[in-house]
Amino acid sequence: MATLHLMVGLPCSEKLSKARQLEKKYNALLLTPDGLRQKLFGNTVKTKDHDKLHSAVESIMWEHASKILSLGVDVILDSGFWLREERNLYRKKAKELGADFRIHYINVPIKELYKRLEKQKKAPDGNFIITKEEMDRYISIFQRPSPEELKA
Repeated sequence: MATLHLMVGLPCSEKLSKARQLEKKYNALLLTPDGLRQKLFGNTVKTKDHDKLHSAVESIMWEHASKILSLGVDVILDSGFWLREERNLYRKKAKELGADFRIHYINVPIKELYKRLEKQKKAPDGNFIITKEEMDRYISIFQRPSPEELKA
């Protein structure tokens, strides 16, 4: 049975690095919106269209993910999944497809996230550059997974 893996965490938590490890471990398809968005639209983080473009890319990713899961292949979605409601929605979608579901929560102390943010600004590697103020806002929005979410 295929499994839908969600990478959960804030920017600079190195979700993509962990996702690449899981991709090899599970022989899974890894889908991540950042690289796709940059290739299609450039750095749109600070534009009014950011949310719209991000949603469009995530919708396309799910179209492919659902087909792949139906074929019995694991899929890893690396999109942060900051909100519990969003994680629950994907859990439900996986169940409807007959797939298992797993959250991989990358829990990094806030101080460490800010250190990584500064390093990232000095040596960008295709990531979107975000400011400290943006990171502050993201931290305020983020809902940590509960122990129950991580067990299920």
